[in-house]
Amino acid sequence: MPIRAVLWDIDDTIFDYAGADHTGMRLHLEGVGLPEAYATVDEALTAWKAITVRHWARVAAGETDFLGQRRDRVREFLSRPLTDAEADAWFAGHLSHYEASWQLFPDVLPVLDRLVPAYRHAILSNSSTENQHRKLTALGIRDRFEVMVCAVELGVSKPEAGAFHAACEELALDPHEVAYVGDEPDIDARGAVAAGLTGIWLDRRGRGGRPDLVTITGLDQLPALLAGQTRFGAPDTFG
Repeated sequence: MPIRAVLWDIDDTIFDYAGADHTGMRLHLEGVGLPEAYATVDEALTAWKAITVRHWARVAAGETDFLGQRRDRVREFLSRPLTDAEADAWFAGHLSHYEASWQLFPDVLPVLDRLVPAYRHAILSNSSTENQHRKLTALGIRDRFEVMVCAVELGVSKPEAGAFHAACEELALDPHEVAYVGDEPDIDARGAVAAGLTGIWLDRRGRGGRPDLVTITGLDQLPALLAGQTRFGAPDTFG
């Protein structure tokens, strides 16, 4: 049976999360000053990225919630105890710069246009519905996706099969009728494959090294891949 729908990751797949987060924190630090633990802004930005990855993993594991991870990121980054209100106030400065830096990757709108009307579109994210709905609305593409399933409300995160199956159920499609596109090789592509979907790794940074996965390096390669679905029988790398 052919692929009937494309299920999308959001952050660093269609939305340049890493770029916006980096820019937002850099501008915030210019205003509030560099924490004592870091010798340079670059060192601080590298630490912030690592802290973010670590605490989002805690959300996925069910160890904390959306606001909890945000507050704990601030406390670890600043290396000092803070009340929830103090952590929220500090993060708010970063948030204003981060949101001002929101943008889609340039290949997103062209590929969404090319895939209409051949495929339905939906979202599966390890974030929260409120956060991702607001983001996609601000970026002007929320109406492109008929279904949005997010781990915070679902209670199951990628790469667990239940997360992928929940999205397929919302679409009323079997897993083998759905292709999943995401920027993480294991959480996204490998998780999708294990759940019975077609998993496609969007390797924007050219990391490579995963011959076991169907791989693209830009979304402009996706329409041809979907059209030639016999190629899904074996991993492939483009570019």
